[in-house]
Amino acid sequence: MKLLNRNFTLILIGQIISLFGNATLRFALPLYLLDRTGSSSLFGIVLACSFIPMVILSPIGGLLADRVNKRNIMVFLDFLTAFLTGLFLLLNGSLSPQALVLIVMMLLSGIQSLYQPSVQASIPFLQEKGNLMTANAIINQVSALANLIGPVLGGIVYEAFGVTQVVLISGICFLLSAVMELFIRIPVNKLPENGSILSIVKGDFAESIHYIHREKPVIQKVIIIVALFNLVLTSMVIVGIPVIIKIHLALSGQLYGYAQGISAAGGLAGGILVGVLANRLRAEKVWKLLLAAAATLLPMALCLLFDAPPMVSYLVIVCCYFLMMVLATMFSVQMLSFVQSEVPGSLIGKVISFVMAMSMCSQPLGQALYGLLFDWAAPQWIILGSMAAAAVIVIASRKAFSHINNTAEENLG
Repeated sequence: MKLLNRNFTLILIGQIISLFGNATLRFALPLYLLDRTGSSSLFGIVLACSFIPMVILSPIGGLLADRVNKRNIMVFLDFLTAFLTGLFLLLNGSLSPQALVLIVMMLLSGIQSLYQPSVQASIPFLQEKGNLMTANAIINQVSALANLIGPVLGGIVYEAFGVTQVVLISGICFLLSAVMELFIRIPVNKLPENGSILSIVKGDFAESIHYIHREKPVIQKVIIIVALFNLVLTSMVIVGIPVIIKIHLALSGQLYGYAQGISAAGGLAGGILVGVLANRLRAEKVWKLLLAAAATLLPMALCLLFDAPPMVSYLVIVCCYFLMMVLATMFSVQMLSFVQSEVPGSLIGKVISFVMAMSMCSQPLGQALYGLLFDWAAPQWIILGSMAAAAVIVIASRKAFSHINNTAEENLG
């Protein structure tokens, strides 16, 4: 089976369109809220609440991906998201911006948590095992490309015309993606259905938890490490970057859009590097990627500590954000490929979604706490504390990564 076969190519095109709309919408709505309220606490709380459906529903998305036609899930959810954008346009102005953005962000998060496991679970059915890392790198590049273009264009449109036009463009993207996905053909892996829906769900959850805890404890170690890293560093970046650019540096939403786009370019570069170096990457060094990602926070903190001019601080933040995303993406693609190579096809959807949910479960707490911290303390001290905590977590987990890496090398070669 060739890498760029028909069905995989259609998934790529559908992802480009859908993820562009998603990235544009996820950029515009929090920025709209921050502009309307100016509160980093409220901003962090809304972001935290928007992550909760993702944590709760991601395992259910995996169960659906293993039992329902994956193509149908993608098509239905893209149509549903298009409907949601229309609903936002109808209600904007009648509800408070805080309530409307919170509701829409939570619904978008829930839809995405059901959608993404179907995409990831479909890859092993459309690729040979030897192509998994390259295929995942390509999917990651598509996501990064959409996240690059979406915020940049979203920032330009938002500054020029406002949030309404951004939401309208996103809705059109979701409609186009749903139509494109109608032509995808993904093999359906029929699983036995004994008993009620509730008993099936409970059984599937128990099976995936047993598999991770008993048969592949290395995956459990990955979950714990990444969850802690997300708590202390990822949450800080998600809340801190827009708050620093918009409030502390008093720069425009368009410049924030450029920062988001450049960070996505870092994700794209990281995905390209993994694809190019797929056969040369040494798994025992994967923990160093996280350590280097934490170190990129140091120049950001120093600029703020020594009160550099706003544009100088902005340029340093953007460059460090880019490098952080390169490193984080290289780590993520390697870990996802490791999980996909370890898990049998009948379990892959629910195991991947369970891993994603547990890895992200700490982010709502982290985002809410950092939202409060940025209203209370100077950003440079928050950044330095986050960097130190992340470095301690990574260094303490080196042995765990060495065990993971031995298994990864055997499977991924």
